[in-house]
Amino acid sequence: MIADTKRPLAGKRIVVTRARSQAGALAERIEKLGGEVIEFPTIDIQPPESFAALDRAVAAIESYDWLFFTSVNSVDPFLSRLCGVGKSKHALAQLQIGAIGSETAKKLTTVGLKSCLVPERFQAEGMLEAIDAECMRGKRVLIPRAAEAREVLPETLRAWGASVDVVIAYRTAIPATAVAPLVNLFKQGRIDVITFTSSSTVRNFVRLFEGRRLDEICQGGAIACIGPITAQTVTDLGGHVTIVAREFTMAGLVQAIADYFEPE
Repeated sequence: MIADTKRPLAGKRIVVTRARSQAGALAERIEKLGGEVIEFPTIDIQPPESFAALDRAVAAIESYDWLFFTSVNSVDPFLSRLCGVGKSKHALAQLQIGAIGSETAKKLTTVGLKSCLVPERFQAEGMLEAIDAECMRGKRVLIPRAAEAREVLPETLRAWGASVDVVIAYRTAIPATAVAPLVNLFKQGRIDVITFTSSSTVRNFVRLFEGRRLDEICQGGAIACIGPITAQTVTDLGGHVTIVAREFTMAGLVQAIADYFEPE
């Protein structure tokens, strides 16, 4: 039988754990290559309990030197609150803007903002590698982000002498996702790949299964991760990582899955 090189995922069932509102782009890429997508959202993007800290920051936005977006999810709430205090994106004209990855940078471009820093490695460590530590001394930095996030970026910038304000732009919650249908598919051996696009998707996935080990939950299904940070979370929670994207994007993740199934 000759493999379909244009549809390398034909016949493969692939679980997508992204928020339902964000799963479309990943699902479309998988389906274009012939895969069957099973949406199992483990994250729901919600507003923070209070916007007070973010509102104070955007009200004084001109006092900052740098603005770092570590997720695409923080862009819209930031701009909404900026507008809410009577300012427009023109108030950001003198700021240098960093985006942790291409997806976030693309989002900024669509709203008329340009990132001057997009690291080659789409994670906090990659962003820090792209920054001149000496140039951060005495600078004021604003990081609007999720309620739960890694502290590598703000802690390192502070160690370099910057004044860093971390404000909550959104929070993630576990949605009411029905577990039983996926359990049945796992038991029947009908899941080929489970995709994780952030550490939060991994942790919430495990919580939905009442804290069981990932290997026990997945029952032989391959685990695909968008990058090494997510992969480490999988390992920490008892899973075996089969696929890690070389490029930490949705396109990179799908390509890594396709490569995994490519016949030798």
